[in-house]
Amino acid sequence: MTRPTARVLALLEILQGGGTHTAAGLAERLGVDERTVRRYVGHLLDLEVPVEAVRGRYGGFRLVPGFRMPPLMLTDEEALAVLLGLARASYPAAEPAAAKVRRVLPKALGARLDALLETAEFTVPRPAEATPGAAVMLRVAEATRERRPVLIGYLDRAGRRSDRTVHPYGLVAHRGRWYLSAADSASGEVRTFRLDRVTEVRVAEGTFAPPEGFEPAGAVLASLAETPWRHRVVVRVRGAVEDVRARLPGGLATVEAGEEGWALVRLRAERLDWLPGMLAGLGLPFVVAEPAELRAAVRTWAEGIAAGNRASDPG
Repeated sequence: MTRPTARVLALLEILQGGGTHTAAGLAERLGVDERTVRRYVGHLLDLEVPVEAVRGRYGGFRLVPGFRMPPLMLTDEEALAVLLGLARASYPAAEPAAAKVRRVLPKALGARLDALLETAEFTVPRPAEATPGAAVMLRVAEATRERRPVLIGYLDRAGRRSDRTVHPYGLVAHRGRWYLSAADSASGEVRTFRLDRVTEVRVAEGTFAPPEGFEPAGAVLASLAETPWRHRVVVRVRGAVEDVRARLPGGLATVEAGEEGWALVRLRAERLDWLPGMLAGLGLPFVVAEPAELRAAVRTWAEGIAAGNRASDPG
């Protein structure tokens, strides 16, 4: 669920309040430009919401008089996407829009979504890379809120499956992935599990009490920092440390001063295929110090871009 989708819902919420709203006024309330407002109106029309464009000096957009939204029928996955998108939005209309969506959902589904929103924490925003099933997320969220143990089937990084009982302390969304911080009965330690690797969830008998003052987000970030990623990456980027850091996705890497005029970027990664495009997107000269595999990947990426441009050149 992306923020634009949440803004479309916020636009509908505004229009349902009645009256005619100018494109400029809607743009200001939604935090976008007027062209984007018109695109959002097009999305509503695609959904068969009858939005009228009123011409003239005092024109704008309004709902057709007498129109009423039908009862909201969403699957678990759709409802989860809508409410998570609104929960992460930062503009004023998001909270009342989420509340109204929540009120028209079936009672059982609404209670499970409430459990997720109450137990979830968000760190660095980023588009979803690996999304767990709605059933997994909602069952784990319910167990987390109710302090119930759960039996999970889990696939490790090598694809090996194991069955274990865990005490779920909290759900954390970090850089496009969902994680569960939980006490693992097999090791007796607090561990971090990727939710998209959880294959099944069954709630067990009994209850538990999490450690006093436990912070799931902090535990997940600390666990990820200690993960033995396959590649250690060091890149020299031409520019000031502050400028380079601002151009990188938050929390991705450490940036420190290198030789004069250069910043030193360090990070760890399991895969290298996404790094050439990200580095090129900085818009600054860079030199890969290590690993050698990344230098080769950058050359291959650049050659592919050049070949594509030659193929599209009519001359």
